[in-house]
Amino acid sequence: MKDKRVLFVSSEVVPYLPETEIGTTAFELAKKVHKNGGQTRIFMPRFGVINERRHQLHEVIRLSGMNLIINDMDMPLIIKVASIPKERMQVYFIDNDEYFKRKAIFTDEDDKLFDDNDERAIFFAKGVVETVKKLNWSPDIIHVHGWLASLLPLYLKEYYGDDPLFTNSKIVTSVYENGFEGSLNKKIIEKIKYDNIAESKIEQLKSPNYINLLKSAVANSDAFMIGSEKLPKELEDFLKTQDKPSFAYKNLEEFSDEYIEFYTTQI
Repeated sequence: MKDKRVLFVSSEVVPYLPETEIGTTAFELAKKVHKNGGQTRIFMPRFGVINERRHQLHEVIRLSGMNLIINDMDMPLIIKVASIPKERMQVYFIDNDEYFKRKAIFTDEDDKLFDDNDERAIFFAKGVVETVKKLNWSPDIIHVHGWLASLLPLYLKEYYGDDPLFTNSKIVTSVYENGFEGSLNKKIIEKIKYDNIAESKIEQLKSPNYINLLKSAVANSDAFMIGSEKLPKELEDFLKTQDKPSFAYKNLEEFSDEYIEFYTTQI
């Protein structure tokens, strides 16, 4: 694992958000890679519930300042960074006042999905890639966790497919049980098509529910990991059709060198 570059992109990471299966697994796996001599970068959204003072987030001016086009709108990209205490691992936060300043993560006070979660997912995917490009840091592996990050494999394969920085990057998606009820904004198809991504590549997203977002992520990945003991049956059945390297579920108590072996020998 020594000097292998692994980019972790997760909708949640502890200790910046409360513990969840996604947030804890993303952190523990990054820590495992780091302790085995790998180079890591962790990216997550800068949700408004994150306490910037407590976690010592600060804006990186040289990385901020660009605008991302989301559905014909200029949206400023702000990059903040922090270090996980004791681990010496850097975490980059993708920020934008309109998308992430609100004091909630995915749903409003009535527990309804935010209507712009589709745009937040597009912004997060493009923001991660544009920041990595500015860092000029070519990852060997890009590991995706959580549905808000699930458009990243699609964008890497289709929108950034010719970018030499990612020519040799392998994409891994972790699949979790913890998703959301209902659907994202159905206009997500038109917003993705605005980025010149062919409709044939996003057929699954005509019904942008949790399962279809994960199907899209896995279909555009080079390998996948099962992150939960149980998955929705439709997702389980879909994964059985995927002829690509996979890693069966292991709970955190069994967190072992098998993960590192998967990274180094299977991908």
